[in-house]
Amino acid sequence: MKKIPAFLLLVAFSLTVNITVRAQVNSSDFEISKNLDIFVSMYKELNNSYVDELNHGELITYGIEAILDRLDPYTVFIPEADIEDYTFMTTGQYGGIGALIHQQGGYVVISEPYENSPAMKAGLIQGDRILKVNDKDAKGKSVSDVSMGLKGQPGTKVKLLIQREGLPMPTEIEVTRENVAIPNVTHSLMLNDKTGYIKLSGFTQTSSKEFKEAFLALREKDKLSSLIIDLRDNGGGLMNEAVNIANFFVRKGELIVSTKGKSPDRNKSYKTIMQPIDTEIPVVVLVNDYSASASEIVAGALQDLDRAVIVGKRTFGKGLVQNILPLSYKTQMKVTVAKYYIPSGRCIQAIDYGHRDSLGFSGKIPDSLIHEFKTKAGRLVYDGGGIEPDIVTEDPPMSNIAISLISRYLIFDYANQFKREHDTILPARQFTITDQMYDDFVKWLEDKEYDYVTRSERLLAQLKQATAHEKYNEELKDDLADLETKMKHNKESDLIKFRQEISSMLRSEIVARYYAQKGRVEAMVTEDPEVKIAIELLNNSGEYSGILTNTSAKPKS
Repeated sequence: MKKIPAFLLLVAFSLTVNITVRAQVNSSDFEISKNLDIFVSMYKELNNSYVDELNHGELITYGIEAILDRLDPYTVFIPEADIEDYTFMTTGQYGGIGALIHQQGGYVVISEPYENSPAMKAGLIQGDRILKVNDKDAKGKSVSDVSMGLKGQPGTKVKLLIQREGLPMPTEIEVTRENVAIPNVTHSLMLNDKTGYIKLSGFTQTSSKEFKEAFLALREKDKLSSLIIDLRDNGGGLMNEAVNIANFFVRKGELIVSTKGKSPDRNKSYKTIMQPIDTEIPVVVLVNDYSASASEIVAGALQDLDRAVIVGKRTFGKGLVQNILPLSYKTQMKVTVAKYYIPSGRCIQAIDYGHRDSLGFSGKIPDSLIHEFKTKAGRLVYDGGGIEPDIVTEDPPMSNIAISLISRYLIFDYANQFKREHDTILPARQFTITDQMYDDFVKWLEDKEYDYVTRSERLLAQLKQATAHEKYNEELKDDLADLETKMKHNKESDLIKFRQEISSMLRSEIVARYYAQKGRVEAMVTEDPEVKIAIELLNNSGEYSGILTNTSAKPKS
């Protein structure tokens, strides 16, 4: 008879005994004790009777994950091998070479070395194709596989064999790993003679420190009289860092966020504890549907306290609080312990994971359950998930040709070639795509494959299928053929029609080759439509103050 591993029996027995004892005090624990006992006896019989050997670690892990899958996507089991990734989420640091990578063809390619990173110091550039990592073949490997090989203890070395476009033979490059710190403030600059801009990309342990330094630097060197805080695509992080950043603009003692959970010790209020830096400067916060968690705390608190105008799109709606709890054998569990509530009393959370439909899916909170709240000045705001901006914007849909050029890495590849052929370009904010540059790009595309199907063409194909099914295809054949001819996309004409959109993407990629990520942000912010809206609003003090004092209107949409 096969024996179940001793450690599994020991763990299960300990759980069963402990919960059984407590069941005498709390009758609800009886269900836990009963079902754990069923699980242990089931697994014991399965181990004894199943025809093949069981992979105990894999099965138990699968069982754990299946349980957690019934809760919410943020409550997860963290095996020992993945702990470093979760450490990075809170510290923003990891041991590695400091570069973004992506899959292209059969290889993993360097997308962008971080500024002053080991990768940049070693001479790696965008487009370098990784052939080997420490003499191990990287062809056909996934991004995660190669990433694991690139990471390691600071001070250790990793040897890469790379193929660089324009060089006949592969090149071997040795990179010394370092403790790579990803900055939270990716860029800060003056957009004009009075408006400052700070791009915040994360909320790790140093985000408030970085933000304060950036703000004070702008205020010290320039005549800063208004500020744009960009939280777009910021997925959040540490709650206390969000409270600290909000504290810079509101007085000491203001409630920023509260948490409510099952147990009383999870019910807490977080108020500002420091003296603010500036409670008067007009502030616009930019958000989008990828702004989540700590980003929503900052945006929501500043909105509820009537301290900033929010511009952009409704935020993601992640109002669940997680704690990381240690488990046995160096494993951990990230578990949802409470929900976030911002000063007006509304909850940020958009999806109700506590209720599922007949198929097991959770849905967004229905309109019938959305409640009205008021900001400090009496403006109407609503719960139901995320932060509804005071000024709602919409992005124009990306053209099919642009999607094709991006997804096939043709703009990426052309930017690499441009860098090989041009030693320097104008400063990031001054650089533009000239007619000659764009014509060169179009010519370069002539032998490249980037065909695509437009939405109109897909709908026409569906129409042809429908007419065939309903026996109208013969009498409509000529009309459909004529329509197909007129609708057939032309890549050459699309390159002209969508030139502005494509030029903007070209500019972004080319600037990044010379001025890294900071240059990319600096260039793109000059043509960002939401930044332009924010600047116009900050230049119009009447409209700005009118939004913050309008107690009768709902947020614009």
